Amino acid sequence: QAQLLESGGGSVQAGGSLRLSCEASSYMYCMAWFRQAPGKEREGVAYAYTRGGSPIYADSVKGRFSISRANDKNAMYLQMDSLKPEDTAMYYCAADGRGGICDLTRDYVYWGQGTQVTVSS
Repeated sequence: QAQLLESGGGSVQAGGSLRLSCEASSYMYCMAWFRQAPGKEREGVAYAYTRGGSPIYADSVKGRFSISRANDKNAMYLQMDSLKPEDTAMYYCAADGRGGICDLTRDYVYWGQGTQVTVSS
């Protein structure tokens, strides 16, 4: 049973930056980031194939967030810049070792424990 280990959340002021990390215990084909704010539905943030291709971002974060990969560590990172109070949420890493289409509607097999991001105005 693979595991995902997340880290990097915290509290920042609006305009600040944070970097989230997600490290898988084994190879993953597809990795993604989701977030959920209190009282709101879970929202897809970004996803990427772990080997090649360009990451895809939700409109709400496009131009501010970016994904990078470290395949030697089975890791994916989410760099979050120009943070806004509306980015406040619990952020979850999701991953899947199966092939197929990567996107934010995929039924991901593995989920991280979540890391809190709080942005104050």
